[in-house]
Amino acid sequence: MSIWKTKPLSVLLGEASESEKGLKRTLSSRSLVALGVGAIIGAGLFSLTGIAAADHAGPAVTISFILAAVGCAFAGLCYAEFASMIPVAGSAYTYSYATMGEFMAWIIGWDLVLEYALGAATVGVSWSRYLLELLAKFNIHLPPDLICSPWETLTLSNGTVIEGGIINLPAIFIVSLLSLLLIKGTKESATINNLLVVVKVAVVIIFIVLGWKFIDPTNYIPYIPKNTGVFGEFGWSGIAAGAGTVFFAFIGFDAVSTAAQEAKNPQKGMPIGILGSLIICTLLYVLFSHVMTGLVPYYKFAGDAKPAATAFAVTGYDFLQTGLIIAILAGYTSVMLVMLMGQSRVFYTMSKDGLLPPFFSEIHAKFRTPWKTNLFFLVFVSLFAGFVPVSDLGHMVSIGTLLAFVLVCIGVMVMRKKMPDAPRAFRTPLVPFVPIAGVVICLALMYSLPNESWARLVVWMALGILIYFVYGKKNSKLNNPEK
Repeated sequence: MSIWKTKPLSVLLGEASESEKGLKRTLSSRSLVALGVGAIIGAGLFSLTGIAAADHAGPAVTISFILAAVGCAFAGLCYAEFASMIPVAGSAYTYSYATMGEFMAWIIGWDLVLEYALGAATVGVSWSRYLLELLAKFNIHLPPDLICSPWETLTLSNGTVIEGGIINLPAIFIVSLLSLLLIKGTKESATINNLLVVVKVAVVIIFIVLGWKFIDPTNYIPYIPKNTGVFGEFGWSGIAAGAGTVFFAFIGFDAVSTAAQEAKNPQKGMPIGILGSLIICTLLYVLFSHVMTGLVPYYKFAGDAKPAATAFAVTGYDFLQTGLIIAILAGYTSVMLVMLMGQSRVFYTMSKDGLLPPFFSEIHAKFRTPWKTNLFFLVFVSLFAGFVPVSDLGHMVSIGTLLAFVLVCIGVMVMRKKMPDAPRAFRTPLVPFVPIAGVVICLALMYSLPNESWARLVVWMALGILIYFVYGKKNSKLNNPEK
């Protein structure tokens, strides 16, 4: 019994074939692109852009977005090759199982909980904040104890300060609603996601088009503010630090790969979904941040949690302010939908391999979805969304995602060495340059994160390793064929 034993490619491809008990193939290439755009455009664009501009890059935050996108593109190219080779639910977990062995697969699967589950919780908390803003416009105010976790301070738009509530009930509500929608079916969830994507992309484009004619060119001078003498505060080091900040804005494109087993034509659809969504979102991000910093001087975004609304206010289109908040809510909703779906598919696959209890891979007789896993994460994510401050969740999500990217990039090089002749509908170009560049950039971004993020990662991974040796290793179907 070896913890480094890899899962044969032939076995993985066999699992990808359609069966009566398997997941239902309903997603087209267009739906996969929408899935990626749905996961990417959200909290990052509408909140982190202003922070990155005010604290790090100034108007050159557009360059920060491009740098972050390049790092994601290297990882995305590696994801696309794997997804075309191994069209099985599970994303980076499955790829690691085929290349680096069971133990590393477990590590990455456990790590993906940080990205998807806690990512959904993070966005759920932000969603609740914007919901309060929307309700306030209609003079509707929820009880203070029910809109804030016990360990955070919330300042409402009317200036009211809440020093810790009891529970963030709106965040729990949206997580529960979307989890129940996912139980109903992937096709239904994808249809809702497509509608949400259309709404938020339309508003992003409206922001760019209407805001463009109100741009004040003097706001771009200097385009790259002079460094203050502190690394990361403007200048080129500030642009790099800004890239680390806005990296969160790109989290989610890899969630497309978790739906490989539900794609109609995964060999074609996976690369299109992953790379197509990344290209579309990068273009929108650069244009959006260019307009935003052209409407308002970058330093005025310091500490502003709603920079998009602040910038749009100078256009005079007040009637669209409510529409902007609704679009942001739609954006956040689709992000949570994709992350909750991705998390359930990772645990579904790990359970099928015996590394987690059979509970997580039980398929609903009618809906053909892993409904018990969805219910489990309804509770798990709701607890984090309802009681943990958003600031503590965000960095955990970033460091978990970056670690997944690093392992996928390494996995492509390993697979090229071990199985050079295996069929690949999409081949990552310029190997080993592209995967090595992906590893280097992602490790650099991990290094830029706070020490607390590393401490939490170590604790989380230690817990995961304990579970693996207590349960996973003993019940692994690969290492225990008799089971």
